[in-house]
Amino acid sequence: LALRGLPRIHALKQAISGLGVDIVFLQEVQGRHDHHATRYGEEKHGHQHWPAQAQHEFLAGDTHQAAYGMNAVYQHGHHGNALLSKLPIITSQNRDVSAHAYEQRGILHCILQHEAMTVHCYVVHFGLFAKGRAQQAGALIEVVNQTAGAGEPVIIAGDFNDWRNQLGASLREQLAVIEVFDERRQGPRLGSAFRGKVRQPPPARTFPSFMPWLRLDRIYVRGFHVESAEVMRGTPWGKLSDHAPIVASLQLQAVS
Repeated sequence: LALRGLPRIHALKQAISGLGVDIVFLQEVQGRHDHHATRYGEEKHGHQHWPAQAQHEFLAGDTHQAAYGMNAVYQHGHHGNALLSKLPIITSQNRDVSAHAYEQRGILHCILQHEAMTVHCYVVHFGLFAKGRAQQAGALIEVVNQTAGAGEPVIIAGDFNDWRNQLGASLREQLAVIEVFDERRQGPRLGSAFRGKVRQPPPARTFPSFMPWLRLDRIYVRGFHVESAEVMRGTPWGKLSDHAPIVASLQLQAVS
């Protein structure tokens, strides 16, 4: 929560601003947290206090629009997924995909306006248990197929908690998406017993942020050329979140 006794949210806003990105996908954003607001509510010795705005609004600042999907509600506040965008946000809708009462999860769908076409963005945060993640992946496939036409560009990003990489194949097959590290990480073909099959490329390691080992976070795209993809490691990212962020440069392709 705190960095040198100050709310970490201020350093996080500065770091995100420094990236200069157009769209930001966020999970576990606090729409309200009364305990933190009370603890950091008063400015002392010139130190920055807890923002009066919701976190997604504070992080958006004057440069981005913000959409928020509330997932978990508790006595002192609530949190969920959020999307920040320099492109106009036409609509946003949050879908509850919780697999059980102990993990509140959602898919936030935002439609952005990019010149003459729209872009569908889906912010996801899947559960900790394999059965629940499989159900949530099925719900994601259903949502995307229902809301984005076959020729429309799509970005799906977030914390999939899929450290065994069990969900990627079905997403690629049923949504015609690629993961932003696919082209860079294509492995060699397998041996003669599996001739003709290509090893599924592993996602990037993103957790824990100070020494990433587990492959939890993904960016899947359709209708884009992936110019670059990178996991942000080291200072300041290792202290700002338990997950290291993925930054991708995407070029929108013409719709045929």
